[in-house]
Amino acid sequence: MAYALPLSFPNAAALPRVVLTLVGLWVVIGLSGCASSRPALETQDGYSLDMTQALIVSSAKNALGTPYRWGGTTASGLDCSGLTQRSYQSAGISIPRTSNQQFQNLPRRERARPGDLLFFGPRGRASHVGIYIGNNEMIHAPGAGRTVRVSNITKRYWRHHFLGVAGPRN
Repeated sequence: MAYALPLSFPNAAALPRVVLTLVGLWVVIGLSGCASSRPALETQDGYSLDMTQALIVSSAKNALGTPYRWGGTTASGLDCSGLTQRSYQSAGISIPRTSNQQFQNLPRRERARPGDLLFFGPRGRASHVGIYIGNNEMIHAPGAGRTVRVSNITKRYWRHHFLGVAGPRN
């Protein structure tokens, strides 16, 4: 279906913005129909991700190789909770700043799904957080002198310090 603009458009300078707005609206309407009919992404172990999970995981993957920086929340340096906060923000979800605040405030889950947060620490206090990506792996910012990376959560250290799983509200 073709749409014609009137020949005497009242504000010619605004024409490109109007066209972009119409195109953007068409894309949003078209994609919204697709989002509910099929998953946005599938992980290696067969999890089907919804759009929110896909955005969180994609953002975390884009941060791979970023240097660790205590208190960091930008592409020039991230700490573990800065990574999770930034990844969730990419999906439009606001979460607290520190790993323990995230652990205390986000809804708990029985089982991890891609995009969920995995918490680690001593005596019930979260001191580290990572983003589960499926296949027993998480993306996290491990500490000084390292970069954001993928780690296997079946390693003894992670099993021993594991506190729980939390994720965005459904």
